[in-house]
Amino acid sequence: MSIQSRRQGSRDVRENAADLAAARPHPRHRNNGEEQRYRRYVVVEDTCVDPRAKGKKKKERKAPECKIELSYIANFTKGLPHDTKTGLLLNPPDYRQFVRGIQSGDTADFEATPLGPAVAPKTCGCLSVSDITCESPPTCDTWESCIAECAEVRAWESQAAGLLFDLEGPDAQSVTMPPAPTLDSAELAAEMAEVYLMALLRDTHFSNYRDGKGKTQVAPKGMCEKCPPKIDVNDACEILQKLHWFNQDCCDLSDEERARHRDIASLTPDRIFRGIAPGDEVGPYLSQFLLIGNGGLDMGKVGLSDGYVNYGAIRIDQRVRIAAPCRDFMTTFESWVDVQNGAKVNGKETYEGDGKSPDSFRFMTTPRDLATYVHYDALYEAYLNACLILLSLGAPLDPGLPFLAPDVHDKQQGFASFGGPHILTLVTEVATRALKAVRYQKFNIHRRLRPEALAGLIDRYKSGIEVNGELAPLEPIVTALDACGLLELVAQHNACQNKCNDDCKKDASAKGKRYLLPMAFPEGSPMHPSYGAGHATVAGACVTILKAFFDHGWHLRSKSCKPIVYEPDMHGQKLVPVPGMVDPLTVEGELNKLGANIAIGRDWAGVHYFTDYIESFRIGEQIALGLLEEQRLCYGENFTMTVPLIDGSAIQI
Repeated sequence: MSIQSRRQGSRDVRENAADLAAARPHPRHRNNGEEQRYRRYVVVEDTCVDPRAKGKKKKERKAPECKIELSYIANFTKGLPHDTKTGLLLNPPDYRQFVRGIQSGDTADFEATPLGPAVAPKTCGCLSVSDITCESPPTCDTWESCIAECAEVRAWESQAAGLLFDLEGPDAQSVTMPPAPTLDSAELAAEMAEVYLMALLRDTHFSNYRDGKGKTQVAPKGMCEKCPPKIDVNDACEILQKLHWFNQDCCDLSDEERARHRDIASLTPDRIFRGIAPGDEVGPYLSQFLLIGNGGLDMGKVGLSDGYVNYGAIRIDQRVRIAAPCRDFMTTFESWVDVQNGAKVNGKETYEGDGKSPDSFRFMTTPRDLATYVHYDALYEAYLNACLILLSLGAPLDPGLPFLAPDVHDKQQGFASFGGPHILTLVTEVATRALKAVRYQKFNIHRRLRPEALAGLIDRYKSGIEVNGELAPLEPIVTALDACGLLELVAQHNACQNKCNDDCKKDASAKGKRYLLPMAFPEGSPMHPSYGAGHATVAGACVTILKAFFDHGWHLRSKSCKPIVYEPDMHGQKLVPVPGMVDPLTVEGELNKLGANIAIGRDWAGVHYFTDYIESFRIGEQIALGLLEEQRLCYGENFTMTVPLIDGSAIQI
């Protein structure tokens, strides 16, 4: 081929890929309408001061009047100024300025958005004035809580990423998610009950979510002796069974709700808090790819159950740092409102051991360990590890790929194409595209409030902090959670936390009943909305790449043909075979489970809802499929890939 022909051929491939991408329809994006639904009543004072005016501030005399304005109680407001008594948004125009920056992507609009705690504005629609600026660092009396003393302020994260373009794969705005459940829906009541229960069960051993023993706990240390879990997994199943969502007739649901509905049959110890994809319900709760290693250079001395993943001649350990058991955060109103005002309290959690000795680490044994993993993971690391493990096991590739015959016939092996480096590169490359797509959904379309924020509103409602009917929309969810006895259990848990922790018991609200969501992280959720979820979208994208390349029906077996099915022992110091397994673990099932573990691990931490996982995973799949469709144009070989999806169907590329 001549240089000119090669040049033209390269251009043709790129133009064909561009045409393929351009032919994808861009859907209409729909939110649930709550941003414009809820109102509050405010008595406007007789003076209006514009805090942005330079020099002498002008005052305009006006007669007091009752003003009706949007409250935005169902939307993400973290980081904007909140009232330190009610926990509600201090000034609705701040939220509109926040949205203005999101939609424009203009850094000037972001810079004009208030961030952090602020004084109540004596205005008729002017922006709040923050007490904290880059030029004026926080003082020790800026915040309300002990844990936030002298804290800095957190910024929001990549609000404009959904406006960016890309050179490969679906455009960030060509995939979409259905509207999120509303405040008055049975589905949201069920989701909120789940995250409350997951918080109460963070220190139970993962074996409980396989055989339902329920009472088994990791050996208690420190606080666990003072604040042992109030319930077990069987209790959690019984509580959720009382909620309307799990008992609801499917015919009463919309198509979108039906696609993610779970009925009462899913509320058994071996199925509760799991994903919904094929294989998620089979075997141990944790995917094998979060536990086993890929052996060592000398396989006779280092085995899969030793948990070391080799990166060439170096290795990483699947064991995680042990977070202090039974230690939760944001259980006082003061700490909650500080976090909603953007207090930067990251890194104030504590861990067992010195961080050097072996007893500082263990295999993921409890949901708290999984929460620690997803707190600090590089988003694609679990899938990169899974790929390395599959390659080391000799897992067969998809039967439709080339170079699978014996070398004597093919005369070549896969490497730069259809081999390890090709797969390893793609499984990481797709992650950044998934993040752009989900950023558009979370910031530009839905702006859904986080579970911690909803729990704060529930706490205010239960505490009788009513502001001109602003919290009235919470009545259905509070009624549902009270009827199953869950909120009282939450209050008991928080009371124990506030009594035992110095940075809690010094807060004024520590002695009262608190219905806040106990968080695994001091800082709570990240500084971006809940729906969709970055971890879940990346999970959907990365596992789809792996399911496309590997034979997804292959049974996980060692090179000696022994089934691979392990879980941590009672103290997490070694992996032990799981007895009595009937159904074999497959590549598809364990990859689906891996994606669910990482996505739902964020639910265990308290930062996401179940629908965040399901719908985000789906758009991750679409990002990966689009990228694979375009990449297929680059190869001369005749091949196919059969890709199974979360709903049990499959697509051929």
